[in-house]
Amino acid sequence: MFRTVLIAALTLAAAPAFANDSVAELGTGGLILSRSDAVAMQSEDLFISPEKVTVDYVFHNNTDKDVDAIVAFPMPDISGDPEEMPAIPENQSDNFLGFEVTIDGAPAKPQLEQKVFALGIDISEDLKAQNVPFNPFGDAAKAALAKLPKAVAEDWENRGIVIQDASSDPGTTPSYSPFWQLRSTYWWRSTFPANKDVHVSHRYRPSVGGTSSVSFFYDGKFQGQYETYKSRYCMDQTFENAVRKEAKDNPDGYPKYYESRIAYILTTGGNWAAGSIGKFKLTVEKGNPKALVSFCGDNVRKTGPTSFEMTADDYYPEHDIDILILEPSDSAN
Repeated sequence: MFRTVLIAALTLAAAPAFANDSVAELGTGGLILSRSDAVAMQSEDLFISPEKVTVDYVFHNNTDKDVDAIVAFPMPDISGDPEEMPAIPENQSDNFLGFEVTIDGAPAKPQLEQKVFALGIDISEDLKAQNVPFNPFGDAAKAALAKLPKAVAEDWENRGIVIQDASSDPGTTPSYSPFWQLRSTYWWRSTFPANKDVHVSHRYRPSVGGTSSVSFFYDGKFQGQYETYKSRYCMDQTFENAVRKEAKDNPDGYPKYYESRIAYILTTGGNWAAGSIGKFKLTVEKGNPKALVSFCGDNVRKTGPTSFEMTADDYYPEHDIDILILEPSDSAN
């Protein structure tokens, strides 16, 4: 199984980050193929920015027989927890990441499978029976909950499906919000012709969340999450000097940046021939030339004012790719 997970975090900044100025991040999956020893991944060209993700694959059937397989794109799970609001690019749509896919240049029409869980139990049929939409952040779901019979609403509250709104006044009919988890997967059947390449491309908008300032430097020194960040993002001396200089140049002693954090997790289980990726290319786009960027990688090259590139042959990822972008806070003005 090959799985890519993207988390992008982007907000405005000014002071140290605390829990109450955070927006939850969503992990996003890449393509998963049903098991086949006949199909090899010739190449993967991955582009990551806080605004979009594009992935271009080339698969090759090494045999003299056509191979039929299921290809899936798991969307991130989203939970209706009022204490943790995730950033959802298109929160009124089932396709909340704006996912699109093409096969050999032609748009594909994948099927969407959705299930809903509460306390790990599939409660999809319960919602269907009451005509409640599955998306916990859609306005339609909230409106449908307002029409639930009292006995059903109370039962769902007891079962952890919904939660009573804190704004409900004592003595009045309570209002409820979704508390369930939505699990969504796009999937399609694909034929890999004998001894031929198949080009699969997909794109989507990443979930955007995060904190409102630099969370590892304040009061004139590196602290807080510094050790975690240094290990995770491979912050070097040049990067740290830039943060230190920015803090020194400001009267309050805080570096005036906000964080954009991107976590790209690669897990390869070998669902294709050879298990590795023949040719792997990663492009990281930071956007603003004044932004700082740091991530771990081998033989990374700067290919433009805002872009960085890493390439490898017969690539079998052993470590996750975590990217930290510090955006100047005045760039939002």
